[in-house]
Amino acid sequence: MKTKSLLSIPILLLSMLINGQTIKSDSETFTHQDSLRGSITPERAWWDLNYYHLDIAVNPKTKSIKGKNTIRYTILEPNQTLQIDLQAPMKLTKAVQDGEELVVLKDGNAHFINLKKPQIKINAQEEIQIYYEGKPRVAVRAPWDGGISWKKDNNGNDFIASSCQGLGASVWWPNKDHMYDEVDSMKISVNVPKHLMNISNGRLQSTEEQNNGTTTYNWVVTNPINNYGVNINIGDYVHFSEVYEGEKGPLDMEYYVLRDNLEKAKKQFKDAPKMMKAFEYWFGPYPFYEDSFKLVEVPYLGMEHQSSVTYGNQYKQGYLGRDLSRTGWGLKFDFIIIHESGHEWFANNITYKDAADMWIHEGFTAYSENLFLDYHYGSEASADYVIGTRANIQNDKPIIGTYNVNSEGSSDMYYKGANMLHTLRQLVNDDEKWRQLLRGLNKTFYHQTVTTQEIENYISEFLELNLTAFFNQYLRDIRIPNFEYYIENNELNYRWNNVVKNFEMPIEIEINNDNLWLYPNAAWQKTKIKTSEISIDRDYYITHKQLK
Repeated sequence: MKTKSLLSIPILLLSMLINGQTIKSDSETFTHQDSLRGSITPERAWWDLNYYHLDIAVNPKTKSIKGKNTIRYTILEPNQTLQIDLQAPMKLTKAVQDGEELVVLKDGNAHFINLKKPQIKINAQEEIQIYYEGKPRVAVRAPWDGGISWKKDNNGNDFIASSCQGLGASVWWPNKDHMYDEVDSMKISVNVPKHLMNISNGRLQSTEEQNNGTTTYNWVVTNPINNYGVNINIGDYVHFSEVYEGEKGPLDMEYYVLRDNLEKAKKQFKDAPKMMKAFEYWFGPYPFYEDSFKLVEVPYLGMEHQSSVTYGNQYKQGYLGRDLSRTGWGLKFDFIIIHESGHEWFANNITYKDAADMWIHEGFTAYSENLFLDYHYGSEASADYVIGTRANIQNDKPIIGTYNVNSEGSSDMYYKGANMLHTLRQLVNDDEKWRQLLRGLNKTFYHQTVTTQEIENYISEFLELNLTAFFNQYLRDIRIPNFEYYIENNELNYRWNNVVKNFEMPIEIEINNDNLWLYPNAAWQKTKIKTSEISIDRDYYITHKQLK
């Protein structure tokens, strides 16, 4: 589909890093290890990931994990070396295929396994077992750093959870630790002391009581899942549930909380079905009906683990009791329930291929906060909220990071991303069309990994707009468009300043209580008016200046 310039479109068409680990500092200095983690190496590219069975024992006393990961894969092209990632101090103890132990060459966190069996039959499926053990990195400030949180609840019971976005799932289990290749399905078997429960992704298939005073919990995930979305949550949990009648039928919504917090959770988690109603309206059906939806209490703030969203917001409204928008609207909902669940659509359904494109996760999900408000409280409330979050924007570096080195961009991917989308909504000027765009993204890229360019192209084609300069301005530049104007001899003179090449975004202004669309670019333009004052629409994420 051909796209049109924004100038030709009729009017009718028209610092808070909340979660996840910061990957790199502003120095933009990258290492050999960054490349091994962040690029699709030849030792990754030749095989397609099909299935994991992660089978582990977690020992709270020693703060250690031991077990194996069985990996099933399909051969795409001949190669005899396979890359598996596992971060120190965890140790890969052996790799086995067809009963034979294999040679493993270690290069930092990357482990290159020399396969004996000829890997030459295209589309053939093979299997390998990776054995490992050790004391994984302790998460000191989860979820901002990665690893395992080893805590205690108020009754002295162990309270343990994983969080590893950015740093990588290989901080606690061996896998193909790159976002481009999601496993199609997996089984997660976790052995814990018998007085504790483990909650992971998907559905609980079975429990097995062992003779040594432990219990193994077997969870099965039937949908594709990214590595950092896999989690373990271990504690003295109690469970309650409800059935939500969603777009695809009955959806099991399961809740696991510490024993002492049951009554608080029954009240606070009423936001969960409200979330589901709003997001299914805007984004389309919840993407993982087969695996259920879960909220699981953890000893840190929270994270978007697929079908196992983790919660640690202290049963408070807003973000730990604070309103990130400073408008009052942020206290109308529990931030962690809404934000982290929004990631089920943008992060878990639509997943970036490269960490540089992390805005696809965080921009759309930060924007989902005001869409929740839009659904339940109306458009003015949602506009107040998203505009209020502009105070959190730093414009310190571009939203898109550096590719192939596991590098995210600016934390502005959250609320600058949200305000970019809110601005784009004004250009569409048709809320139903906007809703169909958001739903179309989730349908078109259902269970896929994507690039920024794919998202940009889809939006441009859907809206029949040339949005190249628009996205370059907000994603790849730190400048905010400045609408400059002056009024002289009953003429409004106006232009865009502080903009990238070919930036031509329409804007709506108000003159004497009437709305007028203008189509500025970097050159001065003029139009006749009968007033000395104009009002700029606040919904656009821009600055404006009247010149004397």
